[in-house]
Amino acid sequence: MNAPVKDHSASTEAVVLLIEGMSCASCVGRVETALKAVPGVISANVNLATEKAEVTFNASVDSRALSAAIERVGYSIPSRTIALTVEGMTCASCVSRVERALSAVPGVASADVNLAAERATIQGSADPASLVRAIENAGYKARATQDSLAQAAETAARRNAELTDLGRDLAVATLLSLPIFVFAMGPHVVPAFHSFVARDVGARWDWYLQFILTTLVVFGPGLRFYRKGMPALIRMAPDMNSMVAVGTIAAYAYSIVATFTPGVLPMGTVNVYYEAIAVIVTLILLGRFLEARARGKTSEAIQRLVGLRARTARVRRDDHVREIAIDDVVPGDVVEVRPGERLPVDGEVVEGGSYIDESMVTGEPIPVAKAPGDTVIGGTINQKGAFTLRATAVGGATVLSQIIRMVEEAQGSKLPIQALVDKVTMWFVPAVMAVSVLTFILWLAFGPETAFPFAIVNAVAVLIIACPCAMGLATPTSIMVGTGRGAEIGVLFRRGAALQLLRGAKVIAVDKTGTLTEGRPTLTDLAVAGGFDRISVLARIAAVEAKSEHPVAQAIVKAARDAGAAFPRVAGFESLTGLGVRADVEGERVEIGADRYMRELGLDVDVFAEAAERLAAEGKTPLYAAVEGQVAAMIAVADPLKPTTPEAITTLRALGLKVVMITGDSRRTAAAIARKIGIDEVVAEVLPNEKVEALRRLKNEHGCLAFVGDGINDAPALAEADVGLAIGAGTDIAIETADVVLMSGSLRGVPNAIALSRATIRNIRQNLFWAFAYNTLLIPVAAGILYPLWGILLSPILAASAMAFSSVFVLGNSLRLRHFALARRGTA
Repeated sequence: MNAPVKDHSASTEAVVLLIEGMSCASCVGRVETALKAVPGVISANVNLATEKAEVTFNASVDSRALSAAIERVGYSIPSRTIALTVEGMTCASCVSRVERALSAVPGVASADVNLAAERATIQGSADPASLVRAIENAGYKARATQDSLAQAAETAARRNAELTDLGRDLAVATLLSLPIFVFAMGPHVVPAFHSFVARDVGARWDWYLQFILTTLVVFGPGLRFYRKGMPALIRMAPDMNSMVAVGTIAAYAYSIVATFTPGVLPMGTVNVYYEAIAVIVTLILLGRFLEARARGKTSEAIQRLVGLRARTARVRRDDHVREIAIDDVVPGDVVEVRPGERLPVDGEVVEGGSYIDESMVTGEPIPVAKAPGDTVIGGTINQKGAFTLRATAVGGATVLSQIIRMVEEAQGSKLPIQALVDKVTMWFVPAVMAVSVLTFILWLAFGPETAFPFAIVNAVAVLIIACPCAMGLATPTSIMVGTGRGAEIGVLFRRGAALQLLRGAKVIAVDKTGTLTEGRPTLTDLAVAGGFDRISVLARIAAVEAKSEHPVAQAIVKAARDAGAAFPRVAGFESLTGLGVRADVEGERVEIGADRYMRELGLDVDVFAEAAERLAAEGKTPLYAAVEGQVAAMIAVADPLKPTTPEAITTLRALGLKVVMITGDSRRTAAAIARKIGIDEVVAEVLPNEKVEALRRLKNEHGCLAFVGDGINDAPALAEADVGLAIGAGTDIAIETADVVLMSGSLRGVPNAIALSRATIRNIRQNLFWAFAYNTLLIPVAAGILYPLWGILLSPILAASAMAFSSVFVLGNSLRLRHFALARRGTA
């Protein structure tokens, strides 16, 4: 769908809508009739081949009415997520303006704009070109976001160019402002300088010189404020540039009158403010320069990730090894990797082996051994061995590209805490301009006898000191740095809102298999009832379990093969969710499962009660096998705990969290594991569909809940939790139901994610407090509220200094998150 394109008539607009579901000429007529029936629509032409409708309508028509009309006749407008890069935004008011422009485009369901990331994320059916036009009509530049790697490189280049331009303008403004400041303030500091000016230069010529230099500052380095601020003011959409432009132009115009036609001014009001104008422009440029440099640092995590990408690869083709550009590698290519090299693409090891440093992806510092059949990740570093790999993912499909994309999406998202800021910033600049006008009027009405200079100076001070930048940067910069730091330690926030929700978690519910444990169980015990042969029973059990993909089944099959058992034929295999499996083995019915399955079959397992009690106490999972309606054997499977699990549980409890284990294991086995590692509560013997009910109960009892699972079998539970954290395994990052992905596969990532969430939200609140307190306290001071009591007025120069450094303070505070320390045992 395209954005409204202004017609030659100022009262009409034209739009192109994309339509799904049309199949014949009658569909075309139906859609045209529905659109023409909307009040205010002038014409509607529908094209079946292109599936587009061109609609011309009065500007007063609500664009949502067009979408509703199409949907009423049974067709739909396709929805998708579009990311755009937006240039030219300087403050929170710009963000609000761009969001309003995008929201007005027909088919846009939501639009979120991020000042720090210079990114707009639009959900809906609008065409990118139409969205770009809508942003350009609002006075900004926009373009479609590129591939993550290319986009990151382009953004870095653009920001470096912006920094260079600002540095040049700042240097020029400083050189021109210095003599103005010396001529204006020198006589107040050095009396002899006053005599020099009065005797050898002359006050009038002094003003002429200041006028020339100030004009060069205003229409040289300062021109950027007027080019952006005045058009925005004319469109009745003022921003920070508008406030700087109006404030300096007012003082500049007054100074020109005082310089060249002083007679038109009342006695005692002939003053010039050239030094204030020049220094204000210079200080604001300094603030912009420092802000641009700090904003570049907020995206350092993305830049470091981009830097992990290899530039070339050594590929075997036509019996030769060739070094080719990384973009020319295709899936299936065999790539050679030498010691010390960075892996160029994702793949599977086919020859050789080595240890791989995956710390830049998983956050784990210990190199991982890799052998034929193992998966490897592009961007990681080979240690001493040499091997070859077969490329499985290249370009945008690699884990590295997905990580960059995930971090960018999280950085571009808005947190619920931003809602208040958005409401305030929408009206902030108009309100400040109104306060400035009111200040001018009140000083004229109630000021001293020579009130006019006071009115001008204080009105300008109000415009200059207000800082919507600090409010606009408070939340997104913290998100950018926080999520970037998370990526560095192997914690990927897929959804920005999870960053705020995780901070409020009261309970951490964890799955057992693959989360607390390695997920690679082994058969440890086999007890056979009287009248049954051990190897024969094991062979029957393994033959049935060979049909299953469950990790426990694989452990039994491996043990049987190691014992040299021959597997008999199996027929009629059936898996019973949460209970067990059954099949016919050479004409005999074999059923395998937990004690509850045996009880359901009416079988007594008390013959193994003592052994089961002992095994459960050891943290092993007892299972039973029945042959032809008789309990034939009890087998025990143990899944070893991950070495990092006990420390992670201790750290979670130190963070004040309640830890609950949810598992399908028997209560005795689960309780034994819980006692061993210090888990607070156990919910055992639950079927997969019962996990969701267990989570709901825990949420009702304790409040905000986070669930940690493997992201595959636990998808419903991850979706039900307030925050779902998926334990990844290096390449398992595209887990749709998870809000957070822990790349290391270790539970230690959970306390790290929670501690990072708390640190980020704390940082955001500090930023917001500063931004609101700064404007709330200093705008009245700039207006002169302290003058009646103590005779204190705020110089516009000091106002410019305060404004310039307010946003730098917010950025500096956000950058502290780069040094976030990992949560460790005993963390409070």
